[in-house]
Amino acid sequence: MSTLGSFIWSIADQLRGPYRPNQYGNVILPLTILRRLDYILEPDRELVRALAAKYDNPNRLKIEVKKATGRPFYNTSNYSFANLLADADGLADNLADYIDRFSPDVDVFQYFDFKKEILALEKAELLREVITSFKAVNLHPDVVSNADMGDAFEYIIRKFNEAANETSGDHYTPRDAIRLLVDLLFAERDAELTEADIVRSLYDPTAGTGGMLALAEEHLLAQNPGAKLRLYGQEYNPQSYAICKSDLLAKGHDTTNIAFGNTLTDPAFKDRKFDFCMSNPPYGVDWKQYAKAVTKERDEAGPYGRFAPGLPATSDGQMLFLLHLVHKMRAPEDGGGRAGIVMNGSPLFNGAAESGPSNIRKWLLEHDLVDAIVALPTNMFFNTGIATYIWILDNTKHPDRKGLVQLIDGTSFWTKMRKNLGAKNRELSEENRAKVVQLYADFTDGDPDYSKVLRNDEFGYWTITVERPLLDESGNPVVDRKGKPKPDTKKRDTENVPFTYGGSTAGAAGKIEVIQAYFDVEVKPHVPDAWIDWTKVKTGYEIPFTRHFYKYVPPRPLAEIDADLEKQVAKILDLLREVEQ
Repeated sequence: MSTLGSFIWSIADQLRGPYRPNQYGNVILPLTILRRLDYILEPDRELVRALAAKYDNPNRLKIEVKKATGRPFYNTSNYSFANLLADADGLADNLADYIDRFSPDVDVFQYFDFKKEILALEKAELLREVITSFKAVNLHPDVVSNADMGDAFEYIIRKFNEAANETSGDHYTPRDAIRLLVDLLFAERDAELTEADIVRSLYDPTAGTGGMLALAEEHLLAQNPGAKLRLYGQEYNPQSYAICKSDLLAKGHDTTNIAFGNTLTDPAFKDRKFDFCMSNPPYGVDWKQYAKAVTKERDEAGPYGRFAPGLPATSDGQMLFLLHLVHKMRAPEDGGGRAGIVMNGSPLFNGAAESGPSNIRKWLLEHDLVDAIVALPTNMFFNTGIATYIWILDNTKHPDRKGLVQLIDGTSFWTKMRKNLGAKNRELSEENRAKVVQLYADFTDGDPDYSKVLRNDEFGYWTITVERPLLDESGNPVVDRKGKPKPDTKKRDTENVPFTYGGSTAGAAGKIEVIQAYFDVEVKPHVPDAWIDWTKVKTGYEIPFTRHFYKYVPPRPLAEIDADLEKQVAKILDLLREVEQ
């Protein structure tokens, strides 16, 4: 738990009465951001005010402030937490003036609609009390690191969403999961990332509060303090967007690279590709309301559009974000790109052959874009205990990894948390993460309990339709005008034939031979009159992750089971005798 976050949230007790618990965040979050920025701005206030008096043009003023202070943002108000409380009658107006006089790129308070909250606090006679409390909170960067500040924000959001009975996990990802994703994302490029003065770009289309962007930068700078990671992101939740942007403002980033809006219907940075992409999209979220726009884009963009490979069911849009990431990776001829995405289990196997999800998997595997998939422990996320997976994508794989996919079972690499956070009671320690990263680096089947390396075509299969003849009242086959037997639709069946059946390594090219061999061995001996309708053969792809790591556990001997039952029966009889006495 974030101690700082808990302390800040305790200030919300002052709001009881006029505010309901699910409204506390509307006040607490923007004031936390304002107090943080207030500390950052404090040393140069007089200098900035002097520059503002000299330069009327906001763009010119921004350039001069950046030259003088090194910061990309400013505030020209005569007010701050140092003097806001001095004018008791003008507190609301002065606080509104303070917010209004931030540089144009600091739009975070507009997304909180905070001026409305100022009036509400004033009306409830709470404004002075709340500002007094926040003035006492020391959020100076020398006292509270960016990482601690991020933890505090996440704690506050979780508390806010719990009070509102909403899903906190929609807005941020646990930091231990992010760190593993970042470790894996950068693993193949570690050598180049240590080069002097390198500049790389990182993009998160579901940025949330910016946790992924922040930890990715932290990871890179730990390896190479001279490196520069240009951060880009898009977020559709107003509060999360405001927090993400303010966090990057505090770190000196160009916040014009953080866009507000829906990535699926109005993607930012349309003409830009990135060295690294990462995302934790919402799971199982209905996208029917966007279906018309997404389908229109797919139809108009043609074979090179981001949704060209296929569309998932409208009940779950996470694979749309998967396709979006692939579309945003830097092209191989420009150096290539890598992407990491956290998803639940359904994208591994949902959808029958030639359905949207199956076609997406087919396209990814046939284009050799899937590098590795890692199964995470359950109970890793704040709002769900379901199985989750990290997919790593790469369009310029290392020669040793070309044509192959590594599956890593990391479900047993976890550490029990001292205190649960929602559904999260497990975390990935540094040692746990190191084990997974080492398995990835080793890239072998040498530890079959945890790592499997498979050819792309090993995930392919054909769905064949097996027909049997329709019989007349006399038991004779009914034939059509060409003398061919008519199929009995009630006896129609389908079979899935793996590309690898019979040890075949021909992949899709072995279609006729493999299907016929399967039919001759698995079907014909049982139903001699059956045949294959070759016009209905469909190609599908699935990634049966659990099946590859299945461990057969033989049942206990009957004698052992009988002995246990006898012990239980004896206990029950003893209890009954006690009751009778």
